[in-house]
Amino acid sequence: MKKPKRLRKGDRVAVLSPSWGGPSICPHIYEKGLENLRLFGLQPVEYPTARMAAQELYEYPEIRARDINRAFGDPAVKGIISTIGGSDSVRILKFLDRDLIRKNPKLFMGYSDFTSPSTWVHQTGLVTFNGPAVMAGFSQLQSFTGEYRAYLESYLFDPRETLVLPQFPAYSDGYPPWSDVKNTGLVNPLKPSDGLHFIQGEGIHEGVMFGGCIEVLEMLKGTEYWPAPDFWEGKILFLETSEDKPPVDYIRYWLRNYGVMGVFDRIAGI
Repeated sequence: MKKPKRLRKGDRVAVLSPSWGGPSICPHIYEKGLENLRLFGLQPVEYPTARMAAQELYEYPEIRARDINRAFGDPAVKGIISTIGGSDSVRILKFLDRDLIRKNPKLFMGYSDFTSPSTWVHQTGLVTFNGPAVMAGFSQLQSFTGEYRAYLESYLFDPRETLVLPQFPAYSDGYPPWSDVKNTGLVNPLKPSDGLHFIQGEGIHEGVMFGGCIEVLEMLKGTEYWPAPDFWEGKILFLETSEDKPPVDYIRYWLRNYGVMGVFDRIAGI
């Protein structure tokens, strides 16, 4: 695996929209995210898709892929952060320049529908990052605990060999309506966390982490962008669900499919 260099204060990071054109719908949420990136000491560089109209982005997936290719190819850009998730980034994959991306490792971060390009880029041999997007994460930084903000800064900048994922004391289950400007930067009230729950298994296991949004991964199954059987060997699989909150039965069916494919016979943990 090729690892990108850690970011440094003052680095330029590309901001682009690989999926939904959320900044054109809720610009106040987006602007707050840019503001917080700057407070973190980063210089956001807005690519053409960042503020492009949502309908135009939907109609032209190749434009979204072009921004990603250009950002990877620009030596002045040290990282790439998604504006927001969405639902159709799988349509951009055939336009991504695999060789160009592999030759230019850099921070590539987002979550939710960012899973499509992230997992595909990961399969080229690059370390990719599940982390906050500009509108969903960075925009609400002041609403999260100090422990989370400190962890995120360490995650992005500290030149450490290892980093422990802390157990945060509180969490939020979403955001108040973004249509109301008064909700800019806010999350739903924080709830106390009771920590990690180990469902089954024993002992300590290790491996390379791989995963993302389970609904988005469903869009990749059966395509050329789905991992080969031997890719799963020794992986630590992680999964998130979207705010659509799919029914438990659907998740059970999807996981059963992983089992039929032999994924659970190969991975080191989930």
